[in-house]
Amino acid sequence: MYLAIKTFHVITVMLSISLFLLRYGLVCRQSAWADNRILKVIPHINDSLLLTSGTSLIGITGFIPFTPAAPWLSVKLVSVVAYILCGAFALKAKNAWQRWGFFAGAMGWLVFILKLAISKYFVLDALAWL
Repeated sequence: MYLAIKTFHVITVMLSISLFLLRYGLVCRQSAWADNRILKVIPHINDSLLLTSGTSLIGITGFIPFTPAAPWLSVKLVSVVAYILCGAFALKAKNAWQRWGFFAGAMGWLVFILKLAISKYFVLDALAWL
């Protein structure tokens, strides 16, 4: 069961990233497809599935965020919020410099989130022994 949910979670993560990159590219090109209703609705459906699978993984693994049991997960969830905000601002920015800046921020948060999800290690954990 765990492996199936984790696989589904990873697939929804990849789909979420792909949809964001697609919409960002369309916005940058000022394509009419950027305002397509389907391209605005599908990410919300996918993200709901992503949240559901993530919540299921929390229940299965016992990694409870915002507790000493999983400090890496707490940092990951806060980072996901930062990624979402940067991504939303990148899609709504009025000029290319703002759009690029928020996109770069979103990609930076994304790399951090992925590294954290894979390693389950947060730098401050290493400092706990001090």
